[in-house]
Amino acid sequence: MQNEVLEAVRDLLPGIRERADLAEEQRDVPSVTISELADAGVFRMLQPQRYGGLEAHPVHFYEVVRAISGACGSTGWVASVLGVHPWQVGLFADQAQAEVWGEDPGTLVSSAYAPIGRLRAVEGGYELTGRWSFSSGCGHAAWALLGAILVGADGKPTDFLTVLVPASDYTVHDVWDTVGLRGTGSNDIEVGEVFVPAHRVLRNYEHTRLRGPGQQVNSGPLYKLPFGAIFASTITAPVVGAVAGCLEDYVAAMRDRVRLSLGGGRFAEDQFAQVAVARVASEVDAAILQMDRNITALYDCAVAGAEIPWEYRVRARRDQVRATERSVDAIDTLFKTAGGNSLKRGNPIERAWRDAHAGSVHVANDVERALALYGRSAFGLPVEDNLV
Repeated sequence: MQNEVLEAVRDLLPGIRERADLAEEQRDVPSVTISELADAGVFRMLQPQRYGGLEAHPVHFYEVVRAISGACGSTGWVASVLGVHPWQVGLFADQAQAEVWGEDPGTLVSSAYAPIGRLRAVEGGYELTGRWSFSSGCGHAAWALLGAILVGADGKPTDFLTVLVPASDYTVHDVWDTVGLRGTGSNDIEVGEVFVPAHRVLRNYEHTRLRGPGQQVNSGPLYKLPFGAIFASTITAPVVGAVAGCLEDYVAAMRDRVRLSLGGGRFAEDQFAQVAVARVASEVDAAILQMDRNITALYDCAVAGAEIPWEYRVRARRDQVRATERSVDAIDTLFKTAGGNSLKRGNPIERAWRDAHAGSVHVANDVERALALYGRSAFGLPVEDNLV
């Protein structure tokens, strides 16, 4: 099946690449880029058809994210994160979906999933308080998905929830100033004792069991997939894409370069440089092939109406973090062999190096913990994790 959004996005890549420096300078993706991506359909790929969405195959979405990230890692990261949230909003009650998209199907939603917030049950819903960090692209969004802990009368946690909150109920604090992914505008969101109706709350417990009230109205296979696989892949896809794009830039830049040291000669004729390119290309291919295979296997089960095997879920998580690890190793190899010119600010290699390393520290990319989950499952031990 042709990925029409990818075809549209390819025409935008030169402009996105040209605005990469601007994104870093203003610490946010330029509004013109967000508008172009919206017009191309990027943010509608995982949105319910009932609200103008495409309900596309998730692999097509990740293809688009990787392409954008190859031109600008920050833009790809924001496109990925803002692009996956329509999928999760589709799991909320129909009333919540209507509040987000009823008047404007193009409304964007950001997130900060760490369970920082505190929820207290009140009549008709909950009272929410908290301050969250790392809400990528929140300046372009009119709603936010926020992680929270429901506390009982004794102040002790009783449940973990995801809460949907309109921008009118929170304040964005401009604090984002980082080494990598500088252009993602991942600022803080603060909420102070606001009311959240019950229909705008999802239990994380339901997520892990592939349930959600939105499935009653969004019955397509897309909304029967595990949150852990869909969201975690959303975090890794920009990292892989940034490194894949950097590899292309590297080969193009080095093809005709002549060394000024190590005996001179054309860089492309250096056997060690050739081996480095081969290793990096193989790591990128392995990352993409495994991730796409796993997401396709999950999606095929959902299309067939079959139960998704647990082995598929832990495998997807295993290969997702390995894809991040492979990508970081690959960009390190390119960075080491590129020479001193790669240190210049604005160089595609140094930017991809910073962005890949920044993306790798996201909780969804905690390699050792995720691999341990796979190992536990392989040994027949119980696994409890919201990202599986």
